[in-house]
Amino acid sequence: MLTDPGAGAPMHRWLDRPADYETVWRGMRAFTEARTPATADEIWLCEHAPVYTLGQAGLPQHVLAPGDIPVVRTDRGGQVTYHGPGQVVAYVLADLRRAGLYVKEYVAFLEDTAIGLLADYGVQACRKPGAPGVYVPGTDGELAKIAALGIKVRSGCTYHGVALNVDMDLRPFDGINPCGYANLATTDLAHCGVRADLVEVGEGLARRLALLANSRAVAGVGAGDRLAAGV
Repeated sequence: MLTDPGAGAPMHRWLDRPADYETVWRGMRAFTEARTPATADEIWLCEHAPVYTLGQAGLPQHVLAPGDIPVVRTDRGGQVTYHGPGQVVAYVLADLRRAGLYVKEYVAFLEDTAIGLLADYGVQACRKPGAPGVYVPGTDGELAKIAALGIKVRSGCTYHGVALNVDMDLRPFDGINPCGYANLATTDLAHCGVRADLVEVGEGLARRLALLANSRAVAGVGAGDRLAAGV
């Protein structure tokens, strides 16, 4: 069921849980290929069955010990990550030209969305130079990754999105070099001392992502000036 936030913001809906990754991926591609300049943006929220996903240019050597967890080669950017129960994923199907954003600005918007949502739960999060995603201080003083992102842009429209760890079994991350970084620590809201309902977190994420509709006004320029041609 689609939830319409009004005022031209993207509608969002929850997919069946657990969601099969390849089925959702095919759906995102079909939606993007069929859309027109008049197609409304959408946000798809889900919780996946366990799966490792390897980006379009991802290196197989970053998959260390997958065990029984399937590995899917996908078309997003980035290296390898894990999706599974206790993690909410928001897939943003958006027209970046209409939003008035360059790809780099859109990535920053996704990171800002996760950072702002975590602040709502009293968790101080940040970026890590050279390593896209969102991080929080770990118990050893090093930064631990709590949210990952990956996108694909086709004809100025984006799909894939951002994954936020809520209350997970984090051990599957030990079977990979998360996002291509050896020994990168991962964490979730539960390990930050926050017990939150996954659906509640997802709804908060969707509300913040819906601000994408206002990004052009914030940027103060037209869409045609913001997104490089041919992306």
